[in-house]
Amino acid sequence: MTSSAQDTALAFVDANRNDLSAWTKHIFDLGETSWREYESADWYVNLLRKEGFTVEEGSGGMPTAFAAQWSNGQGPEIGLYAEYDAVPGNCQDAATVKRPRPGLSEHAGGHTDPHSGLGTGSLGALLAVKAAMKRHGIKGTLRFTGEPAEKVRGSKPIHAAKGYYDGLDGIISFHPFYMFPLCNTARWDTHCGAAYAMIYRFVCDAPENWLAGGDGAPIAQNHSAVRAPGANDALMLMYMSSKSLRDSMLSHQGGWSISEAILTAGQATADNLPAGLAEIQYMIRTPGLDMAERVTAVLDRNAAHAAAMAGCRHERHWVCKSRPGLANHAMAQFTYESLEAVGAPAWDEGARKVAREIQKNLGLAPMERPFLDLCERLVPPQEAERLLRQDIPPSQTHATSDDYTDMCWHAPTARF
Repeated sequence: MTSSAQDTALAFVDANRNDLSAWTKHIFDLGETSWREYESADWYVNLLRKEGFTVEEGSGGMPTAFAAQWSNGQGPEIGLYAEYDAVPGNCQDAATVKRPRPGLSEHAGGHTDPHSGLGTGSLGALLAVKAAMKRHGIKGTLRFTGEPAEKVRGSKPIHAAKGYYDGLDGIISFHPFYMFPLCNTARWDTHCGAAYAMIYRFVCDAPENWLAGGDGAPIAQNHSAVRAPGANDALMLMYMSSKSLRDSMLSHQGGWSISEAILTAGQATADNLPAGLAEIQYMIRTPGLDMAERVTAVLDRNAAHAAAMAGCRHERHWVCKSRPGLANHAMAQFTYESLEAVGAPAWDEGARKVAREIQKNLGLAPMERPFLDLCERLVPPQEAERLLRQDIPPSQTHATSDDYTDMCWHAPTARF
């Protein structure tokens, strides 16, 4: 049973479904990676201003972030948000065959984690709620933040630290999902965990001082002179030592992970000079902060020794620190009741036809019903929690990773 205000919001979504689909494809086709989402952010800012929102560009000092607000008088303040960053090296056309978008390589950015749908889905909800508030005289304020660089957990810790979530009476965190049993439900107790990300930078400032006294060559810096191994060597020592010690950083439980990305390697140094600069980034995902701190201590030690062995100095630069999520049963239950009022997703024959084309192009036999039954029914939060905990040890309090968790510490938050 829906209220008249809910009916208005649902009617808005139905009336604008073609626009929502086109908007999603537009962000998908931009495929801009973390901190480089200039066109995506600009598109959101322009549309929100046309819809009557006041918008702060570059919120929190982040060029591709924004903070928008619309008010219908004094009342509750509700927060939603958009993400729109893509993943490097995963360019895919909006097609049922594997191919990059026209004019691009497969190594360009692409939306594997569907932030294109996350952002425009939340935007559609924002505009639908605004329409219902105006028509039915509902007082309150809507706040909508643009959150770049989610793949490196970039903006939300910064927005949180700078007060952009303060004063909100509730935050709705939506993410298109694929992991059962967390589809078509709201998280109950087991929210996402903590994450630390940092860059270790190795710098070879004085390679000529590697061996005191030099090698006696009459011309300094000749091609056969002895010099320090350099920054690339320090990076590789860091990479290999951290790989080999990974099993010794934490106990084998808790669903933790460490991943790395080499950002800079030598800056194309001339062949007879040691590399002066190299950088590697680590992302640590753990249930709690204590585990992240222990891993950081090991990485710090590895970086110091790798730098010393290669005649370099090292620096550590934080990308982000985000806390584990906090459960809010009232928000989760309220959100799930709203899902029940709307109903489970339903795929029409047009969607099933597209899915069959994908199956055929993958060499599979097309199915009459290509979508799993679980995709078309709701799962109560308590039942989803019970199923999730079947695969998690009792000592583990959090699972998987997403930086909406920092919002939970500033306002009551529902994750669905």
